Amino acid sequence: MNPPVPLIQLRRITKTYGQGAAAFQALRGVDLDVQPGDFVAIMGPSGSGKSTAMNLLGLLDTPSSGEYRFQGVPVHTLSRDERARLRRRYFGFVFQGFHLLPRTTALENVELPLIYRGERARERHQAARAALADVGLAGWESHTPAELSGGQQQRVAIARAIVTRPQVLLADEPTGNLDSQRSHEIMTLIQQLNATRGITVLMVTHEADIAAYARRVVHFRDGRIEREEVPAPRAQPSTGTAAGGEGA
Repeated sequence: MNPPVPLIQLRRITKTYGQGAAAFQALRGVDLDVQPGDFVAIMGPSGSGKSTAMNLLGLLDTPSSGEYRFQGVPVHTLSRDERARLRRRYFGFVFQGFHLLPRTTALENVELPLIYRGERARERHQAARAALADVGLAGWESHTPAELSGGQQQRVAIARAIVTRPQVLLADEPTGNLDSQRSHEIMTLIQQLNATRGITVLMVTHEADIAAYARRVVHFRDGRIEREEVPAPRAQPSTGTAAGGEGA
C-alpha cells in the first residue's frame, strides 16, 4: 500500500535574494512534508529563514530552485495568476498586526475575501456571521476595530481567514501583539480549528510556549532545518466555541 501523498511537499528548496557579491541565500535546500490536518510550528532566530519559508509555503513568494508540491501539483511551475487562484481557494492568513480595515465593521472585514471571490451579498453576510460565531464573536458584527480589544481583533482576523473554508491556515506570529492570557486564548482557538475541523495549520513563532500548541515544531537555522521535535501533548480542546467576551 502506497503512503499518502503529503498535502505540502518541499524538496531541495532554495531562495536567494540579490545577485553577485550582494547575494544572500535565505534558504539552503529545505525538505519538508506536511500532511493534511497537521499543525506545524516553525521556529528559529532572526535570519534563520523561517519567514522566507512561510512566504513560500503561502505562495507569496517563489523559490530560486527546488520543488514545491501542493496536493501533488508542482506549484513552482505555476504562473503568478495561477498561484493567486490557488492561494485564494486553499489558504487563509493570520498576521501579527491583524490588518483590519479601521473604519469597517467586523462583519465587513470578514466578508472581504468573499468579495474578492465574487460571491453575492446574501451569501457573504451569512458566511461572515457564521465565521464570527465560530470564533466566539456572535453579536459583535457591527463593531469596528477601535471598539474591540486586541484579542477580539485577532479573532476577527481569524474569522476572515477561515470564512472561505481554507484547507491551510498560515499564522505569522499570531500572538505577537497580545498579552499572555489573550495569546493562549487565541492559540486555544487555533488548536480547536485544527482539531475539530481538520484545518492544516502552519505557524511561525519565536515563543516556545506558543509553539507547544502544535503537533510538530520545526527549527530553522542558517537557511536549513536544524531539527524537528514533537512537543509534549496538551489537552485537546472541546468542540464548543471559545468565548469571545468583552475582554477577550
